[in-house]
Order: sequence, then C-alpha cells, then structure tokens
Amino acid sequence: MEKNSRNYCIILAGGRGKRLWPSSRTDHPKQFIDFFGTGKTQLQTTFDRMADILPKENIFVCTCKEFEQLVHEQLKDIDNEHILYEPVNRNTAPAVAWAGVTIHRHCKDARVVVVPADQMIFKEEVFREDIVEGLDFVADKDIMLTMGIKPSRPEPGYGYIQMGDPTLARNIYKVQSFTEKPEREFATVFMESNEFLWNTGMFLANVCYLRKFFLEIIKDVPFRMADLLTMESAEERAAYVNMHYPAYPNISMDKAALEMSENVFVMRCKFGWADLGTWHSVYECMQKQEDDNVVIDSEVILEACKGNIIKLPKGHIGVINGLDGYIVAEQGDVLLICKKSDSSSLIRKYVNEVGIRYGEEFI
Repeated sequence: MEKNSRNYCIILAGGRGKRLWPSSRTDHPKQFIDFFGTGKTQLQTTFDRMADILPKENIFVCTCKEFEQLVHEQLKDIDNEHILYEPVNRNTAPAVAWAGVTIHRHCKDARVVVVPADQMIFKEEVFREDIVEGLDFVADKDIMLTMGIKPSRPEPGYGYIQMGDPTLARNIYKVQSFTEKPEREFATVFMESNEFLWNTGMFLANVCYLRKFFLEIIKDVPFRMADLLTMESAEERAAYVNMHYPAYPNISMDKAALEMSENVFVMRCKFGWADLGTWHSVYECMQKQEDDNVVIDSEVILEACKGNIIKLPKGHIGVINGLDGYIVAEQGDVLLICKKSDSSSLIRKYVNEVGIRYGEEFI
C-alpha cells in the first residue's frame, strides 16, 4: 500500500503504568517492556504498526525526560528531533498540542493520528484500513475523530462513547455523550443498548484544526504552543517549552476531545482492540488455557486452579495449587497475589502503601 506523505502519527509513551504493577514499574513502565514475550516492547510494536501505515519519518513520540535512554535503546531508527520530552507531566493533551505544532512546522496540511503506546490490536489489516480512511475523512474538515470499538463485555475500566447522528461517511457518527469508567451496572446498560462504543484513546485531525482545537480548549493560558511556529531556532523553541510547559493544565486528550469539545465524531471500528491498562483487561482479552487460566510468557505448574492470570520473570518457576480468580505477578523484588475482580482499586492502594512503607524503589 502506498503511504501518504501527509499522514503523521503521535505516539503517547509517557505513562507510568501503575495499574499493571509490579510488572510495570515507575522506572520501566509497561510501554517499555516485552510484556507478552514476543521479542518487542509495546512501544516497538506500536511504532512498527504505524510505520506500516505511514512513513516512519513522520512518527513522533511524546514521553518523559527520564525515559530518554529507554526510547533511544528501543527506537534506534527514529530521529532525536522526533522525540518530545515533556519537562513535567501535564497529561496527554498538552503533549499532543506540542507535537501538533512540531508536525505543523514539517507539513502545513498534515493529517495526524494520535495513538497510545500500550494497546493491543488483533486485526492489523482492518486497523490499517480504518486509520487511512479516518485520516482521509479529517483531511479537509474542522473536526476531531476518535476510534470506537463495540463493547464485548461490561468493562468498568474503559470509557464509553455514545453514538449520535450518522454522517454520510461509512461507520462515522457524531458523538452524543461520553462516560469515563462507569460502574459495572451502567457499563452493562451501555453495552446492551448497542448505542455505545469503547474509547480506544486514538484521535485523528488535520494539523490546522488541531491548532484551533487547542487554542479553544487551553484558552486560559497566555503562552501558546502555536507561538513555536514563528521561532526558527531549535534552542529558542526548547527554551520556550521548558519555561512555559509547566503552566499548562493537566488535561487528557480523552477529556479535551470527548468532554470539552462539541465538534467530535467517532468511527465504529472492527479491528479488535484491548487496552493494556489493567490485569483484568489483559485477562479478558487473552486466549484462555485450561480451566480459563491465562499464563503470560511464564513457566508454571497449576493444579486445581481456575480463572487466574499469571506472569513471572524468566528463570522463575511457579507451582500453584487451589487459586480461583487471582492475579499472580512477580517482577524483580516484588510479588503480587491479588483477587482479579478487585484489582484496579487494590493495586492503587498497594502501590501507595508499598511506596510509603518500603520506599519508592519498589514501585
């Protein structure tokens, strides 16, 4: 397939991944680990996936300064100017605003897709077709387009996008409403209504509208990322970002596009998707083994065990008897054994408690 030189990608790779603790750690979060034993980290997999759709020299990565060495080790082909290191963590919307202006300097009529570094795609060819179709759709329109997936279960850990009026384009609808991480009973209602889609966290827009979008969303900050367009010197631009970036609000792209903007549309996609966000979501999307256990790249002997997810380090052997519905995860100096159904709230609690009691090096 011919790659359109106007198509660009922003990969978001600055998250801490604490919900997949202890496999994902503060100094080595989930996007930088080979979670499934495929020989590639999540960041590498995402980069290669997008490089198959658009020119790899059109890919930009947003991350934190402390991950500089990890990014360089894992993405040896990427130009250093295409890695944007946030001076401080301000969530994903300011990062996308900065990356969007940087892309605008390269191509004034670019079409941009924003993707997280840590998600699973099951049908690569369908994904490729949907992304290209979406980029074509936003090329000449002042809109934001997000990609939605039909729910397969009442997952309370995901965001739910309600489809509104259809457009003339195939499978693209005006966004009616958005609910972030509803209670399970509401998630069940949403799923059964057939009106809602899971939010994948992927957003598409042309670069000129992206600039307008952020001028409207981040309207109370006097220092605009768009000012970078008039600065010829790389040193001047870097100094401007370092000085003014901390003043930006802590806003996610999900909130900015789906809660703070009315000009957002959703494409109903069928490429098969899962967020590599929580142990429970990983369990749900993985192929089950005997007695519904999921063993991820680990050596184990299981007896009378059902519905567990297990991930151990290389060289470690687990012998487990009698567990039903648990997470067993070990990494380095931490072992977690936790009920799978309560994992999201419990892991947050344990990460905080371990950090306080034993020190930040354990989280």
